[in-house]
Formats: sequence, structure tokens, C-alpha cells
Amino acid sequence: MLIPITTVAELGMLLRATRKSQGVRLDDAAGSAGVGPVFAGEVERGKEAVQLGLVLKLLEEVGLQLKVDFPENALPMLRQLQEKGVRPLPPRRTSKGAKS
Repeated sequence: MLIPITTVAELGMLLRATRKSQGVRLDDAAGSAGVGPVFAGEVERGKEAVQLGLVLKLLEEVGLQLKVDFPENALPMLRQLQEKGVRPLPPRRTSKGAKS
């Protein structure tokens, strides 16, 4: 079933409902996904500022897939970008006095 997502809270609610329907504890799902239980709980409660990569790991762990309704007219540009590749981000600089 496809359900439109318009807020982070809606995504978190779907994640929680799926996990609970599977009888999986929050800490178990978090551990299997390689994230902490506090982070997993924050995602389920709709925290706005979270790391998308970790959210995707949680979704995968419970069997959810995030899909984007991509406009067909942008497909040629997507293919061009896929062929060309994306330049990686430069490494972050540490602030003065920070331990490396």
C-alpha cells in the first residue's frame, strides 16, 4: 500500500506501526539497523533533524522502502547525472582545538 508522506512525524508513525505490528522491540530494531535506541525513538516520534542515511537503515530493518514520486520530464537529467557521477563532498574541517 502506498501512503503519501508529508511530514517527518507521518514517516515516524509508519515506522513505529510497522515495527510494533512485527512484535519487534525498539532497542532490537535499532541494534539490528546499527543505530541507537534513542535515535530510533526520536525518528518514530517525528524529530525533524535526523540523519537521513540512518533513517533509511531503520526503514530497511522493518521492511519499509522510501520512494519518491519523480517527474518523468526530469528523467533525462537524472540519467545524465548518473552517467557523469556526482563529485564527492570535501572532508569536513575540524574546528581549532578539537581533538582528531
